[in-house]
Parts: sequence; structure tokens; C-alpha cells
Amino acid sequence: MSATNNENATEFGLGDLEKTVTLNALLEIPFDQRDQAWVTTFLDNIAGANLKISQTEVVIASDGFPYVQLESVHTDENFQAFVINKQLPTLLMQGFGVVINPQNTQPDWVFSYGDIVNYELNDSFYTEESIFSHNKENVAIGSDEKILIGQPSDAILPKYLRNQLREFLKHAGIETPKAMLIARNPEDEANVKQDLVFNFTPHQFANEEQFQQVGGTIAWFLPKHYSFLFVDEAAVENGFQAI
Repeated sequence: MSATNNENATEFGLGDLEKTVTLNALLEIPFDQRDQAWVTTFLDNIAGANLKISQTEVVIASDGFPYVQLESVHTDENFQAFVINKQLPTLLMQGFGVVINPQNTQPDWVFSYGDIVNYELNDSFYTEESIFSHNKENVAIGSDEKILIGQPSDAILPKYLRNQLREFLKHAGIETPKAMLIARNPEDEANVKQDLVFNFTPHQFANEEQFQQVGGTIAWFLPKHYSFLFVDEAAVENGFQAI
């Protein structure tokens, strides 16, 4: 696997020198001194800074997911620049997360594929406030709950994300992966919430562990603020559409 689409990644352009200098200074700070201000500054600079690809370009990490391995650079070294915000199409089309400085005892940061998706959609790796449900545990639809059913737009599930989800779910044994978007409390603008819904349930898998693995992989593909649940397709009329 390769994280560059052509022989010379520098044609994508160099990153921002000021962001690179700021990033390098941040990475000199020990982990136990990295507070919220450090995190904010890091996230503000990492996407536009100059980085370089590690000797091993792409790795399947211990969590089972593929990551492009990137290292910080210094002014006195000759390197081929990799700038995250200039390489978004490659990362998103190929389904990679990003790990920063994996050569160290502890990597400086790990971005899931969903984090990269969120950056492309919202110019930020993480979204704090959103219309998605906050409760990520045992999300369910109440029998007396008023909901609206629709389809997620390209601003929620862009084509490249749909492609990754569809390919994975088919590999996991879901012949025709489908999704819908539900809105809860639709009549209450202040409290309306939404969830993605997928058309399969635990009974379609050999055991609970397999189902949990599928759920965990979906979570890796989606931005972290997304909430999602699973419903038997037969229980919903005209709601699901193929991903």
C-alpha cells in the first residue's frame, strides 16, 4: 500500500513553515506536561505542517487498522514533504488513518480515518458540539418515540466514506449494507438529536464478539461525534437505502 499517488509527493507543495516550527517546538514538550492548551495548538498546526513519511509508509497497527506513518522534520534535513491537508484525497480514498512519530516509544498522536473525514468536512479533526446524540452506549429507539426518517447527506456520509463503509460491511458479511438517518424530538428545535442507523443486528453474526468488532470498525471510520445504532431492516418501512 502506498500513501502517495505519484512518484514525487512534493508536487503537492510544501507545508507552512511557521506551523512546522510551532509543531516541532510542541513535540519537545514531555507528555506529562501536554495540557489542553498544548492539544489545541497541536491540532491547529499539525494539518498544515511539513512532515515526512516513515521508512515503513503504511502499517496495520495493533488496533487492526491501517495508518500512514508520519514523522516530524527538522530544518537541517533533506526530506520529501507530506502535508496532511494537501494529501486528504489520498488518505480518504485509500482508507488510512495517520500516526505521528510512530518511531518513538509513544507516538505523539493517532488520527483515525474518521478524524481525517471530520477534518475534510469541518476543517477540524474533532467536533465538540453537534446534533448527534451524546449517549454512545446502548442507543435505542423508544416504542413511543417520535422520530423522522431520512437519508444522510453528503455532508454526513460523503461518497468516499460510503465506499469505505460499504466495502468493509460487505467483507463482514452484510450483503447489502444500508443506512438511514433518524431525527429524535424533531418538533423541539432545542433538543432535536440525530443518529445514523445501519440495517443489521447482532443475530446476523456468529457471536457477540464479531458484532462488537464490526461496531468498533464503523466507529473508526466515522467522525467521533457521530452516534449510530442497528435496526432490523424488516422493522422499518421505506427508511433504509443502500450505502
